[in-house]
Amino acid sequence: MNKQEKEEVIRQMAEKLKRAKGAFVVSYQGLDVEAMTALRKELRKHQIEFQVVKNRLLKRASQDTGTSVIKEHFIGPCALAITYEDVVTPAKLLIERAKKSEHLKIRIGQIAGKVVELEGIKRLAELPSREVLLSQTLSAMQAVPSSLVRVLNGILTKLMFALKAIESKKQEQGQ
Repeated sequence: MNKQEKEEVIRQMAEKLKRAKGAFVVSYQGLDVEAMTALRKELRKHQIEFQVVKNRLLKRASQDTGTSVIKEHFIGPCALAITYEDVVTPAKLLIERAKKSEHLKIRIGQIAGKVVELEGIKRLAELPSREVLLSQTLSAMQAVPSSLVRVLNGILTKLMFALKAIESKKQEQGQ
């Protein structure tokens, strides 16, 4: 690559890293082309970019981005999985693939500029997906008003029974 091409790669990568909500550094040494292609395809289905970029260029591109907190891990053959929305899905996919392949190793990650070690990534992978979390939150939010309505309805029902009892008692006394 000539200097102009390198500057273009740095510029494009810097734009991606500025937009990214999270990034994961992955070691892929020993992974065959077929497995690498399958991994990229699977990640791409979930709008996750998986790129191999020279470490020197990646370090320069990560300056002034959240990814700069992990730039010291850009050593040796490594790739970067970049996500722009959901940070749980790439963690799940990478952990799942790393279990199947001895050559794929997750080194470190960053989410919103915060360093996430391998143990944190594993815990993140155990979380339900964004859609499941949203549906759980919605059901919890709906449960509170429903419970309140049931409680209030129960109080009104008991009040009505008490008033009916008083009315029937007065009718008995009046006759």
